Amino acid sequence: MGVPALLVDFPPPSSPDHAARARLLGRQWPTFWKVGNVFFRPISTLGIFGYGYTAWAASAQGPNNRLGDWRVYAVSAMCHLVTVVHSAMNMQPINEKLDALKEPKGNVDQRLAENYARKWIKLNTLRLITPVVAGTLALTQALRG
Repeated sequence: MGVPALLVDFPPPSSPDHAARARLLGRQWPTFWKVGNVFFRPISTLGIFGYGYTAWAASAQGPNNRLGDWRVYAVSAMCHLVTVVHSAMNMQPINEKLDALKEPKGNVDQRLAENYARKWIKLNTLRLITPVVAGTLALTQALRG
């Protein structure tokens, strides 16, 4: 929710205010990254191991267990694993570009600052969807059991 707020009234690259706003975005970015990383990384880690363990426990108990179908929990664990891999492979390059805006040294194009943030928002959608899918599947399975 914070990143879209940073883009409110973001000046176009032709504006004299654009460079200052791009640097401000770069200076604000580490706070967003740190808060998100501290909050969401443990959730994904717990999701992988928690759903993975539940899948293992359900499979070990056989078809008449109270936990339900182990495959549903395995899919839930995979959803969190996809989130982690997506974050590392697809999101990290955008994070680095946004972070580099605070002190641009030629390795980042300030004119694309708003585009970087909008791309981050778009890619972040998957990181919102996969935990919801994982939780919904697991909860539905648990309530059936």
